[in-house]
Amino acid sequence: MSINDVSNLFMFVGGLGMFLFGMKSMSSGVQKTAGGKMQELLGILTNNRLVAVLVGAALTAIVQSSGATSVMVIGFVNAGMMTLGQAVGVIMGANIGTCITAWIVSLGQLGDTFKAFSPSLYAPLLLGIGALFASFSKTTKKQIYGEILLGLGLLFIGLDFMGDAAQSYMHLPIISNTFLLFGSSPLLGIAIGMIVTAIMQSSSASVGVLQTLAASSGAVSVSAAVYISLGANIGSCLPAVLSGAGAKRDAKRVAAMHLMYNVFGAVFFGILGMILFRLTPSFANGSISSPEIAMFHTGFKIAVTLILFPLANYMVKLSGVFVKEKPEDVVTEEEMEEDAVMLRHLDRRILRSPDFAVENALKEVVHMGEVTYENLAKVCRCVLGNERELLPKIFSTERSINKMEELITEYLVEIDNLSLTAKQHDIVKNLFYAISDIERVGDHAENIAEILQSKQNGEPVIFSEDALTEMAEIMGLVKEGYGCSINAIAESNVDVATLVGKYEEKVDDLEEELRDKHIERLSKQLCKPTNGVAFLDILSNLERISDHAYNLAGYVISEHE
Repeated sequence: MSINDVSNLFMFVGGLGMFLFGMKSMSSGVQKTAGGKMQELLGILTNNRLVAVLVGAALTAIVQSSGATSVMVIGFVNAGMMTLGQAVGVIMGANIGTCITAWIVSLGQLGDTFKAFSPSLYAPLLLGIGALFASFSKTTKKQIYGEILLGLGLLFIGLDFMGDAAQSYMHLPIISNTFLLFGSSPLLGIAIGMIVTAIMQSSSASVGVLQTLAASSGAVSVSAAVYISLGANIGSCLPAVLSGAGAKRDAKRVAAMHLMYNVFGAVFFGILGMILFRLTPSFANGSISSPEIAMFHTGFKIAVTLILFPLANYMVKLSGVFVKEKPEDVVTEEEMEEDAVMLRHLDRRILRSPDFAVENALKEVVHMGEVTYENLAKVCRCVLGNERELLPKIFSTERSINKMEELITEYLVEIDNLSLTAKQHDIVKNLFYAISDIERVGDHAENIAEILQSKQNGEPVIFSEDALTEMAEIMGLVKEGYGCSINAIAESNVDVATLVGKYEEKVDDLEEELRDKHIERLSKQLCKPTNGVAFLDILSNLERISDHAYNLAGYVISEHE
C-alpha cells in the first residue's frame, strides 16, 4: 500500500466523519429553530391516520433519521402520550421523511452541467458564514442559523471528500465485481445494507455513502443499489428494536410494527426486483446515478406506505401476536391507581428531541401540581367535613409527591445538559424552582393532616361553627389561587398568573383578620386552647401555600418579560 492509498483512505474516513457530523449538526440546528412547531406537530396527532403519517414524515424530515423518530415514538407510547393506532401512522410517515437526506445528497452530485447550481460549489461559503455566525453572533437565533449552515457545509464537503477518495479505486475490477456480486445475490446485498446501516445507526447515512460511490464512477449497478437500499431500510430498525427492549409491552409493539413494516417492504420489493432483474439482466447490471437512487429510495417508501396504509389496524393486531403479554405485564388495580399518581410522561427515549423533552417535563410538573392540588382538597374536606378516613390516603399521596420531585429533578438535570435554546434553559430553570414550590405545598397539606391526626387518638379537634365558616372561606381562596397557578404553568398564561397575585393578597388580609378574630374567641374562652392552637397552625400553613402559589405564578410571568 502506497502513501497515496493511505492518504485516500484517510480522506474517505474524514469525509465520512464530516458527512455524519454535518447531518447531526444541521439536524440539531433545525430542531432548535423548529422549537414549538415540533410540539405542535405532536399536538395535532389524532386518530386520523393520514395526519399521523404526515406528522411522522415532517418530524423525520427535521431529525433526518427514521430510527430516531421511532425511538421517540416508543418513548411517547411508553409514557402513555400516544396510542398504538397513532404510532403506526407516524412510523409509516417516518420512513418517507427519511428520504430527504437522499435528495440533499443528490444535489451535490448534479455534475458539470449544473455546476453553478451545485451545493458543493457553495459549501465552503456556507461553512465560512456559518462559522462567523456561530462564533461571533450575540443572539442565540443567529448562532443556531450558523450551526445549520456549518452542518450543511460540512455535509457537502464530506461528500466531496468521500467521492474524490473513492474515485481512485472505482475503476478497479474488484470494486465492480463486488457490486455485481451484491446485485446478483439479493440476500448478500440486503445483508450488506443492513450491516452498514446498523453500524452507522442511520439509513440516510448509508444510502448517502452508496449515492457517493455511485456518483464517483458509475460502478454501482442498479440491482446492487436496490438490494443494498432495501437492506438499509431493515437496518434502520435497530435503534427502535434496542430501545423497545426495556419498555412496556405497547412500546415493544411499536418496535415490532416498525420492523414488520420495513421487513415487508424489503421482502416484497426484493422479490419484485429478482423477477425484474432476471427478465432484464442488462438493466440489472447497468449503472445507476445518485438522483436515481434517491428516486428509488423515495418511490419504494411511498409504495410500501400505500400498500400497508389500509392494513394498519391489522399491523397493530399482528404486533400483539409477536409481542405477547407476560404475567409481569398484567397490572393490578392497586398498581393502576399508583401509576395514575406517579410519573406519566417521562421517558428517557424522548431526550433524543430536546423540544419534546422540555414539553414533557413541563407536563409532568403540571401533573405533579394537579396531584398536590387533589391532596390539598382532601385535607380541606378532612377539616371542614371531618372526613378523617382520608388521612391515610393523604399521607400515601404525599410520599408519591416526594418521589415525583426526586424523579423530575433527575430528568430536568438530564434535559439541562442537552442542546437547548436560551428560552428553553429559562423554562427548565423555572421548572426546577416550580417542583420545589409544589413539593412544599404538599408538605403544608401534610402538616394540616398531621395536626388533625395528632388529636385523633386523644381529644379530637372540634371547631365552632364560626371557625368552620371562616376556615371554609380562606380554604376556598387558597385552593382557587393554587389551582390558577398550576393552570398558568400548563397554559403559559400571564393573565391567569396575574390572578394568583390577587388571590394571594386576599389570603394575606383574610389570614390576619381571622387570626385576630380567633385570638379574641380564645380570650373570651369560646373555644378550647388546644383547638385554638390547631386553628392558628392550619391558618399559617394555608397562608404559606398561597405564598408558594404566588411563586409559581411569578415563574410564568418572568418567562414572558
